[in-house]
Amino acid sequence: MVLNPVISKLSGKLVVLASASPRRLEILTNIGLRFEVVPSWFKETLDKNLFKTPYEYAVETAKQKALEVAQRMPFKHLKTPDIVIGADTVVTVDGLILEKPVDKQDAYQMLSRLSGKEHSVFTGVAIVLCHEREGKDTEFQVVDFYEETKVKFADLSEEMLWEYINSGEPMDKAGGYGIQALGGMLVEYVKGDFLNVVGFPLNHFCKQLGMIYNSPPESPAHKMKRGNCIGADGSWDVVNSLSKCTEHRKTKHPNISNLNSLDSAGKMPIQEQNVVSPDHLKSNSESFPHNIVDLLDGFKASKTLFTASKLGVFDVLSDSEGLTVEEVANRIKASVLGTERLLEAAVSLELLHRLQCGDNTVYRNSEQASRFLVSTSPMSLHGYILHCDDLVWPLFSHLESAVREGTNQYEKAFGKKTENLFQDGYFKMDDAKMRFMNAMHSIAKVTGKDVATAFDLSRFKTACDLGGCTGAMAYEFTKAHPGLSVIVFDLPPVIEMRSHFQPEVQDDRVSFIAGDFFKDDPPKADLYILARILHDWSDEKVHELLSKLSKLCTPGSAVLLAETLLDEAKPWSRRAFMQSLNMLVQMEGSERSSASYRQLLEKHGFSSMIRVCHTQNFLDAVLAFKQ
Repeated sequence: MVLNPVISKLSGKLVVLASASPRRLEILTNIGLRFEVVPSWFKETLDKNLFKTPYEYAVETAKQKALEVAQRMPFKHLKTPDIVIGADTVVTVDGLILEKPVDKQDAYQMLSRLSGKEHSVFTGVAIVLCHEREGKDTEFQVVDFYEETKVKFADLSEEMLWEYINSGEPMDKAGGYGIQALGGMLVEYVKGDFLNVVGFPLNHFCKQLGMIYNSPPESPAHKMKRGNCIGADGSWDVVNSLSKCTEHRKTKHPNISNLNSLDSAGKMPIQEQNVVSPDHLKSNSESFPHNIVDLLDGFKASKTLFTASKLGVFDVLSDSEGLTVEEVANRIKASVLGTERLLEAAVSLELLHRLQCGDNTVYRNSEQASRFLVSTSPMSLHGYILHCDDLVWPLFSHLESAVREGTNQYEKAFGKKTENLFQDGYFKMDDAKMRFMNAMHSIAKVTGKDVATAFDLSRFKTACDLGGCTGAMAYEFTKAHPGLSVIVFDLPPVIEMRSHFQPEVQDDRVSFIAGDFFKDDPPKADLYILARILHDWSDEKVHELLSKLSKLCTPGSAVLLAETLLDEAKPWSRRAFMQSLNMLVQMEGSERSSASYRQLLEKHGFSSMIRVCHTQNFLDAVLAFKQ
């Protein structure tokens, strides 16, 4: 294969890499390919148990990454790409798929599994060809493939394992190692494409490009219009080939066909290459109101999550490879009948997996449950879930009254009136205070990194996090910006109890000062962070606080707001409008649109370079500079 003719055929085309991986960027740059980088927003949450082989999982993830960018760019970037490239790399050993470790302990477990063994590295690649049709939706042709490379690790001592883990290199690498850097010292041999282990199978990719651009003009590749779903025309029993257990569920599979056409010169067919189904297969029951029925059952799904969390189901399952109904019931001190129905409901919601191990049916946490629902997980939402069950659920039961009256429903829900919900409601009793702080800590841990990295903040040296609670958000800011120090400014009861939430690794660039930001002047800083603050208050109170900050700020300093923005253009805006109802039943404030925040900020002199970032997390970000 001659490379230059392939690359030359991409000249003048808008080629996009749907990945933020610096390794993939370097590999493609080194061959002279001109392209833009647009990281995909696709959340890598596909259930691995639904795929018969690990490469199918990697290919599907790559395809979803590429399609998300191809569909988003015409709206967000106001231009349609010609080609979008997506890729996903996974490591498999002992029947398990290893992706990026979530923490050092996870990295240790991964590398311990690899020690002294041969394992496989699979990279799935998807090439999306975009065709604009005048007056019609853009059409997409999707070509995907995979590459497998065998890698053998040396026997690793505990000392070597931890020395490598503490270097920090494993944390953003599939399987917990980077072969092109320090991780190369752990490897005895490689069989196959070395670059595939780095993150991109360049040789296979170039061969595929050659076949695509040397194929006849009328390629039989199937097409998919923007907005259409991949159809399903059957089902199979899914067997997890990476586990000794099999999962009891049926799943719909996409209509996939092979692209096996010969060109006029009789060249070899394109093999092992899947293409997306041409049309959205229609449901056999189009008249049935699926969306409405889902809404009718929505509260049941929420309460299933709340109950499983409160009873500790995800915690007891985190310590094992799977437990029977009787074992779970015994550990959570509940009836076998009730436990079985709860576990089955959680399986239907994809929070748990049900598997057959020998003669026993056992239940296991899904990947998302392990990461976000186990109370001890670094990214756990457990505290926020309990907050929703204990506080938000009772308040929402009075939504009708809130709509009629336009006031919060604290008195109806809890039998007492409060003028200041934070002082009288959340912080009057230590247990209520701790529950609220746990909830805010959960949100900050999950959303903090996305907020902290939404903008380039390298110009700022000092920041003040108003109402920063446990400091979780502040620690994310100092992690993301080594030159930044952050003061957390919050009410005295909060500061008194912050010791319950100290991070494992202390950072002396985060400090705490007690005060009330309405009554007291916050510390001087270059940047003021207000995460989930302004939505709690009326416009009058918001103006009061922004006026105070405006007087403290000098030209060039800024405020960073982290709020749920009511922007209809967001594809995930439903969550924002639900949160707006939450504010109606709970507080005197409201969620606002980015345009509303812009007006508020401009009124107080923050009108220079107002920037907005929709993070797709709980909180979006707005950065405004003082004139």
